[in-house]
Amino acid sequence: MSVLPRVVDAHHHVWDLSVRDQDWITGPQLDPIRRDFLVGDLEAEAATAGVSASVLVQTVPVAEETPEFLALAEAHELIAGVVGWTDLTHENVADRLAALRALPGGAHLAGIRHQVQGESDPQWLLRPEVRRGLAAVADAGLVYDLVITPNQLPAAVRAAAALPQLTFVLDHLGKPPIVTGALEPWATAVRELAAWPNTVCKLSGMVVEAHWQRWTVDDLRPYAQTVLDAFGPGRLMYGSDWPVCELASSYEEVLVVARGLMSALSPDEQTQVFGGVADRVYGLKA
Repeated sequence: MSVLPRVVDAHHHVWDLSVRDQDWITGPQLDPIRRDFLVGDLEAEAATAGVSASVLVQTVPVAEETPEFLALAEAHELIAGVVGWTDLTHENVADRLAALRALPGGAHLAGIRHQVQGESDPQWLLRPEVRRGLAAVADAGLVYDLVITPNQLPAAVRAAAALPQLTFVLDHLGKPPIVTGALEPWATAVRELAAWPNTVCKLSGMVVEAHWQRWTVDDLRPYAQTVLDAFGPGRLMYGSDWPVCELASSYEEVLVVARGLMSALSPDEQTQVFGGVADRVYGLKA
């Protein structure tokens, strides 16, 4: 395949089950990813796919994970940024963020994420203590990754409106129901989020939301086109969602499919989606 300048994988994970269990990997369907996935494994995949930089994203709400990820970023050239975790509801969020920044590799901290998708309250993002924490993230010069389900998108819209100083990055297109083929009400909510200029979307996670064994590119196309139309190439960034993507596809195939879905864009626009937006939003250094 043709080579794009500086391809950035803006969303991947690593884990070592001997260090920490990933308690969300349960049931026989997830057995294929219930093993270690280390930076060395990613480096091999990235080299084959032509990916030159990446963003390592938190997996569990455990305070010890983020310092470990920052140390990995310091030790491995491929990892250009880290989206970590801290308890947004804690009264000293600002101090905790500053402490993370002071750690080895702390300069690689680019954003914060919490598994809002696991919160039963669809309005979780609007709780006063959460909004206070989000404001601290903005004050620290970091962005906030949204991992949410479609019914939580309306709260994300209100949060983006209330905190214009904070950049919100929507992971995995907001997890649309690709497996069913339904577009609404997800599409309308995504367009409402995109109407706020402080929002960005990751072109990631689509194959996992489709039927793992028999998805097609045509299954993904309406969802990719919706976010492209809503956010435009200047606010859309590619991410593999490795190793979770391996439930449905290989690392290289996910990139090839995303390239195909964006093939109608100009070369400059493709450069934005596959690297430029991630560089700008996360403050990555080439």
